[in-house]
Amino acid sequence: MMSKKLGHGDEAPDFELPDDSSKMRTLQSYAGKKLVLYFYPKDDTSGCTREAIDFSALKSEFDKIDTAILGVSPDSPLKHGKFKAKHNLTLALASDESKAMLEAYGVWTEKSMYGRKYMGVERTTFLIGADSKIAEVWNKVKVPGHAEAVLAAARKLS
Repeated sequence: MMSKKLGHGDEAPDFELPDDSSKMRTLQSYAGKKLVLYFYPKDDTSGCTREAIDFSALKSEFDKIDTAILGVSPDSPLKHGKFKAKHNLTLALASDESKAMLEAYGVWTEKSMYGRKYMGVERTTFLIGADSKIAEVWNKVKVPGHAEAVLAAARKLS
């Protein structure tokens, strides 16, 4: 099943997911703030680790412009906790083991590696405005320079 791709101006789908400390995260809990919602395939893989470290390094800059960051993958809250501790990450990581939110945001897609097809997370980032509407989307993200590009876009929303 392919989900509809969300775009600029769409209402961000609500969610309720446990984070790395088992605290429940919802879209409503970020109301009135901007939110960088980044979806990534798996904790502790090279691209996902680099992306998390890059966003963590810029967290204080995002804080200055009232923008929260939430990483989401299908990994468990326990696995997220270990990943955060191992790499000294400063941002929240939410767990979507049911994949309901991944499907709602259209990032749970068919992928292919070495001719084998499988379902997985397409690395995607959403910048959600304080009004809960999607301000910008980055599909099929290439990690180098990505966190900086998202920060620049978030600053323009300020």
